[in-house]
Amino acid sequence: MTALTQNRNTPYRENVSRSHPLAAGAVVFAGGIVTMAVNGFVSAGSTANGLMAVGVATHYQDNTTGDNGDQHVEVKRGCFVFASATGDDAISDADLGFYCYLVDDQTVAKTDGEGARSVAGVIDGVDDFGVWVRIDPTNGPVASA
Repeated sequence: MTALTQNRNTPYRENVSRSHPLAAGAVVFAGGIVTMAVNGFVSAGSTANGLMAVGVATHYQDNTTGDNGDQHVEVKRGCFVFASATGDDAISDADLGFYCYLVDDQTVAKTDGEGARSVAGVIDGVDDFGVWVRIDPTNGPVASA
């Protein structure tokens, strides 16, 4: 293979979605960040180590009375807007291109909270709507570990 010498029509995917098995006792809400634990089951985003953000839930799913994998939730990955943490963890335009970290299923922070938070995704923008976060589990610190 050689470097390009002319324009290339490169195929791409947007808003890829996947069905993921819910963890026992988990509840996720439509529009909330969904995370996967090392056991392969998903739940709502939260402040914790070792989670991988896999996207945003497309619908409400309740597995409070079920075992691991009894329920599934459809999760879309892409670029979504969330609330910013406040104070020293508030996200601004100066943070574009850097990782942000999970506070809960709708809030992201500038720092990992001294190792207490997992990566939510890459900051793609900040505007009146909130913080735009690109969530793609196929790249980033978890995928490269």
